[in-house]
Amino acid sequence: MEISRSILYPPAMTITLPDDPALLHLDENLLRIDLACSLFAAGRVARGVAARVAGLDSLAFDEELFRRKIPSFTEEMIEQDLAALERLHPR
Repeated sequence: MEISRSILYPPAMTITLPDDPALLHLDENLLRIDLACSLFAAGRVARGVAARVAGLDSLAFDEELFRRKIPSFTEEMIEQDLAALERLHPR
């Protein structure tokens, strides 16, 4: 069975910004990273999706989140991981 890539990854989205001189110096790659970090920080997309938006692999995206002081894990996620570890390896 063959799965079409378009099902997994829909066509790219284009965002049009105004022709404002203040925006001319902005780098497209940095805008993608800014957008991805903002979307992730606001809880609008998952970390993997945000990494793809940023055009970075997961490790590089986590490093960017750390650099910007954006937590990549919530306290609840850490508690769930610790509980899972405790179930797998009880003391």
